[in-house]
Amino acid sequence: MNIANKISTFRILSVPFFIACLVYYTPERGFLKNLALAIFILGVISDGLDGFIARKAKLQSKAGLILDPLGDKLLLMSAFIFLSPISKLGLKFPLWVSFIVISRDVIIIIGAVVIYMVKQSLDVHPTKWGKLTTTFQMLSVVCVLLQYKLAAFVWWIAVIFTVVSGVDYVKRGFKILYALDNRRISS
Repeated sequence: MNIANKISTFRILSVPFFIACLVYYTPERGFLKNLALAIFILGVISDGLDGFIARKAKLQSKAGLILDPLGDKLLLMSAFIFLSPISKLGLKFPLWVSFIVISRDVIIIIGAVVIYMVKQSLDVHPTKWGKLTTTFQMLSVVCVLLQYKLAAFVWWIAVIFTVVSGVDYVKRGFKILYALDNRRISS
């Protein structure tokens, strides 16, 4: 396992600790919110670092194509679930925000599985919309953890990018499936 994959694995393994901090947080145990923030920021840094290392050192691998997005999805989905109305924090994501973010990721995952089953391979490459979405989702989580008063403004931007990138990924998925169908018909 190369260093970039180890960093992605670290991000995946940090998710339960992030969740535990949010679950056991109370105003009397305010340090847990700060610890959750630190874990999340380490996850964000590791996301950029593993990709940078993989590209610069030419360490891109099939495992990395799965581990990196899996780490992102687990970290972000857990943040949007545990910072929703079930959270003990004052400022939290409205349920509809969490629903949109998680629904998009579930649709992308299901689409990837369908494409893999049909095509027997999967090329995972984030789009510019996907990168913007991830950036604003991560920024939204940081704003909520910091209890930043303008967090709603940031999560609205994240929601817009989430919807746009979701539609873009679905269109790309249908193009791949359509191209496969046309090849089978013409052969």
